[in-house]
Amino acid sequence: MTRILLFTGKGGVGKTTVAAATALRAADAGLRTVVCSTDPAHSLADAYDVPLGDAVAPIAAGLHGIQLDARVRLESAWDAVREYLVALFDWAGAEPVEAEELAVIPGLDEVFALADIKAFAAGGDYDVIVVDCAPTAETLRLLSLPDVIGWYMDRVFPAQRGITRAMRPFLTRMMSVPIASDKVFDAVARFSTRLDGVRELLIDPQITSARMVVNAERLVVAEARRTFTYLSLFGYHVDAVIVNRLLPSAVSDPWFTEWRAAEAQHLIEIGDAFAPAPILTAELAPAELVGVDRLRRFGTTLYAERDPVARLATVDPMRVEVLGDTLVLSLPLPGVERREIQLGRRNDELLVAVGAYRRAVVLPDSLQRRDVGAAHLVGQRLKVEFPPRRARDGAPVEV
Repeated sequence: MTRILLFTGKGGVGKTTVAAATALRAADAGLRTVVCSTDPAHSLADAYDVPLGDAVAPIAAGLHGIQLDARVRLESAWDAVREYLVALFDWAGAEPVEAEELAVIPGLDEVFALADIKAFAAGGDYDVIVVDCAPTAETLRLLSLPDVIGWYMDRVFPAQRGITRAMRPFLTRMMSVPIASDKVFDAVARFSTRLDGVRELLIDPQITSARMVVNAERLVVAEARRTFTYLSLFGYHVDAVIVNRLLPSAVSDPWFTEWRAAEAQHLIEIGDAFAPAPILTAELAPAELVGVDRLRRFGTTLYAERDPVARLATVDPMRVEVLGDTLVLSLPLPGVERREIQLGRRNDELLVAVGAYRRAVVLPDSLQRRDVGAAHLVGQRLKVEFPPRRARDGAPVEV
């Protein structure tokens, strides 16, 4: 079974270094490993000090790397849609250059990185896939896209295509506005097909683990806690937190006393916030961690006796619990307060919003014919009650 490790963190915390060292350690253990970057500002090649591009290339024994040029994939797979959008914006009065730019939806090119991860997992050429993700905001957007696109393709896309097909002859005669052809809808369908199964792959805890890289600094830790919450909201499993660039124990200058005390306090907060995920630590290196040899030494120190590919922690996923005649949907939502959560219900979905992120959770069959009752935040889990429906005489209705 292929293992997928996703590394994310705020820009500048050393995420690429940790991902590169992990991949190297996996390869040294005899596992066929590929490391890929989904960050538009690629730095994997700089970390290894080897040339890397948009094709898989060898880095060391058993280790290959790639810096995904997702825009190239977008242009080839999205060409029909792009042509339609260019015509539409041109009709609306946009300048040719503006129309070309507007036809490329911001962030959409990153989705194709997910298709490559899926292809690597399905190809059977690698035992381990290490992903150096973009900084946290871009990563959250990237990892939520399979959920969003799947919802759109299941519910909105078929209706839009049917309406357009029925109205196209009438609209073509009556209006000059460009109308989307079947070729455009086919391109969107192919695009969706490339992502089929990606979400299931990435939320399977036996296959995929997310690992967060942080520094022991207040702002970094605060962002990491929010990221932990949002990853849990979308069903991703965080199995470790790496606290990077701690002050070396050999530094004894009293000038650093206050800084060291702050780090110690942040380490306590990190341990509490991310439990039960283990906290791995790495001290600030005396020199830049560039090149295979230095990265290998860093990986050995970071993981020590741990298997870098193993599942380092187990967090329960969404589950249904029984409380008398009430069923309770339990979701992991670490690091969040009750006032930050908004809930809604639409048909067979429970809508959960935390801050700027929202997820439509498809309810299990056992809950779809029940009404939503009370909701509670118990520890790090959101528990939503689904009591049995009652007849007018108060008796439970069989569901």
